Amino acid sequence: MKVSRIRALRGPNLWSRRTVLEAIVSCTEAERAIAGIPHFETRLRARFPAIGLLQPVGQDEAVSMAAALGFATLALQSQAGCPVTFLRIVPTVEAGIYQVVVEYSEEKVGRLALDLALQLCEAAEQDSPFDLDAALRQLRDLDEDVRIGPSTSAIVEAAIQRGIPYRRLTDGSLIQFGWGRRQRRILAAEMDRSSAIAESIAQDKELTKALLHAAGVPVPRGRPVSDGEDAWKAAQEIGLPVVVKPRNGNQGKGVAVNLETREQVEAAYAVAAKYGAQVLVERYVPGHDFRLLVVGNTLVAAARRDPPQVYGDGVHTVRELVEAVNRDPRRGEGHATSLTKIRLDDIALATLAKAGYTPDSVPPNGTLVILRNNANLSTGGTATDVTDEVHPELAARAIEAARTVGLDICGVDVVANTVIEPLESQGGAIVEVNAAPGLRMHLAPSYGKPRAVGEAIIAEMFAPGDNGRIPVVAVAGTNGKTTTVRLIAHLLGANGHLVGMTNSDGVYIGRRRIDVGDCSGPRSARNVLLHPDVDAAVFETARGGILREGLAFDRCDVAVVTNIGTGDHLGLNFVSTVEDLAVVKRVIVENVAPAGTAVLNATDPNVANMAGSCPGSIIFFSNDRQHPLITAHRTKNQRVVYRDGDAIVAAQGPEEYAIPLSEIPLTYAGAIDFQVENAMAAIAAAWALGLDWQVVRRGLAGFVSDAQTAPGRFNQYEFRGATVFADYGHNPDAIQALVRAMDRLPAKRRSVVISAAGDRRDIDIRKQTEILGAAFDRVVLYEDQCQRGRADGEVLALLRQGLEGAARARDVREVRGEFLAIDIAMDALEPGDLCLILVDQVEASLAHIERRIAADVSVNPPMRPTADRSIAH
Repeated sequence: MKVSRIRALRGPNLWSRRTVLEAIVSCTEAERAIAGIPHFETRLRARFPAIGLLQPVGQDEAVSMAAALGFATLALQSQAGCPVTFLRIVPTVEAGIYQVVVEYSEEKVGRLALDLALQLCEAAEQDSPFDLDAALRQLRDLDEDVRIGPSTSAIVEAAIQRGIPYRRLTDGSLIQFGWGRRQRRILAAEMDRSSAIAESIAQDKELTKALLHAAGVPVPRGRPVSDGEDAWKAAQEIGLPVVVKPRNGNQGKGVAVNLETREQVEAAYAVAAKYGAQVLVERYVPGHDFRLLVVGNTLVAAARRDPPQVYGDGVHTVRELVEAVNRDPRRGEGHATSLTKIRLDDIALATLAKAGYTPDSVPPNGTLVILRNNANLSTGGTATDVTDEVHPELAARAIEAARTVGLDICGVDVVANTVIEPLESQGGAIVEVNAAPGLRMHLAPSYGKPRAVGEAIIAEMFAPGDNGRIPVVAVAGTNGKTTTVRLIAHLLGANGHLVGMTNSDGVYIGRRRIDVGDCSGPRSARNVLLHPDVDAAVFETARGGILREGLAFDRCDVAVVTNIGTGDHLGLNFVSTVEDLAVVKRVIVENVAPAGTAVLNATDPNVANMAGSCPGSIIFFSNDRQHPLITAHRTKNQRVVYRDGDAIVAAQGPEEYAIPLSEIPLTYAGAIDFQVENAMAAIAAAWALGLDWQVVRRGLAGFVSDAQTAPGRFNQYEFRGATVFADYGHNPDAIQALVRAMDRLPAKRRSVVISAAGDRRDIDIRKQTEILGAAFDRVVLYEDQCQRGRADGEVLALLRQGLEGAARARDVREVRGEFLAIDIAMDALEPGDLCLILVDQVEASLAHIERRIAADVSVNPPMRPTADRSIAH
């Protein structure tokens, strides 16, 4: 068994809405049925008993080694604690080759699980050892390393429940919620609008205390100290007992409390100095340690924190008692679990010594042994929820402290006997204010009721009903995608939106192109959704990107599928038929929002059939107003867009809105059928987005398909009295549509320039010149250096084969190089001729054509107006 390729599909994809790995697995003939491999399944189960059923009940098909690999990958992740359930094993058209699709929750963990599963299967096949415990430990450790922590996770889950999209921006806890202009960000439990100044104040314990004291908030008396001797001096000034802690600290690191002797104070100073350049000595406030969580102007949770402690049993040592407590599955090494393991560090040893114990002491039965005096969860403490008990005046003090420092999310540390009374009446104090507070104690307290703090934070960031989304339109199809994308973006721009657009030419923010090249994949779309100014997005969504990585978004408002026709790129990535291609293109339709719309070409059966997969509503469009789907859909009071003579009509039930084709320059007053279809698709998308019809009409009138607006999409030029069209037609359907458009033009002679992409099927390359050979007198074939896997001359040979027996083409030339082919065709043009140049390097070729025209005009300025070359109806 061999794994030849692994893809991480990070968005909704061909297989699932979940994140999955797709592995291409090749099996030998013997490995296509594990039943034929002696003792394989027995050995596999012996090494991994939890692998589960390999043969689903009621299924008679042979279980391949690839299937065993998939089941092992899924089960290993599950046993390591990852919430994964989805698995698909798909035989391809090639014998012995399988697509193994398995869910992952963290990509690195999923990839490691697949690698370990491969090792497991090989061990079972070869009857060699496999260390299951080590494998699961490796997966658990990696998962804890890479997954977001519980505080951040709670906020993310709250966003998901609100329908707010999110994206993890780093390997850490920096998360974006929402898209474009409506996005917000958090870093752990810290909002994007919390200032760096407020965070700096919170880190400076002495400054925080000074500001709170000035605001009338009770705080303990204290001062910074320079060394151990100064610490003892300060302790005497303040009055014993005291607290020693770093001036800039967090998570209770280096904090020692209730210190009464010089030795304790100096030892605590030495520990605290390791965590900060300055150390504070403060009055020790007796009482319990409480953490109050303030979000915005609201106290949302409160917990009493108890220090790490064990109870003696008269038998076991302190060390053994700690080990027993640490075996609690809720305790882990870091912050990924609800509790942290207790550590026998210097502070714990000093605390034990103060009570007369060492780690090897055996405390009497029932004796409480405290291992440190601060109660942070990160040092092994526990938490008890007391939210419902907090006195309103105490809550007001906590909120006042948070506002004084300037934090939107604030952990306020209070020391008091109880929270049911105001601070002042019981001599309590606020001892610290914390930015980015840990939420574990509120999400999963050791005792008491969990609190919905993630929901409170999301509610502070997003108003009720706000899901942080901007309108998103996805466009797929074989032909017309780029023009349709550009026209929809243009209409949204006419409506006042700043539109982020991706297509096969680049990435655009408004009218500014920020990236160049084929940007029709998910990475470019994700970049648009990151842009802080964009308030609408239109994405060309190519099949390649869907297959490589899935979609860039969880759902879209409008999905447009222009056509499938006879397809394109067939034979690649196991997409062999137009039906296979339709399944890929259908992914955007499957991921329309429930309140969204799919815009589908009613005249293309493979597109029309996608309607059943759409969670939202459907708008059908067609050049044929009498098409059965159009009439049936309208009868159901559903929306349709169709051509009616010289107008495009949008109709729902008895309501109609007509736009004359003469007002849509893209269509050449309706003469170009494929541009009419593109216009109908864009009009339907605008209707689905709720644009005003006058805005749509104005936008259509202002969109011209020239080299600046839509490069390589039926761009027209005049040269020496001849008409030249440049287009990126690159498959038989596109070429047939272009020929139909050109047939409407009168011409003395017709010439065409063409090459073909080497990654198309032989039949598709030949078909292109078969179509052109019947429509053009002169054909210039060219071949460039990039043949996409083809040998030199192979593409030209296939193009020549398509011209064999051509009904019209008599003059055929072959050259190397696109620019040379363009020059040869243009040099031969005479007044009244018509030339179609099928460009490959779109921008470079268009620039070359424009230079030729400019140079010719400078040498031979026109003496009289050229003949009318408008397209005839």
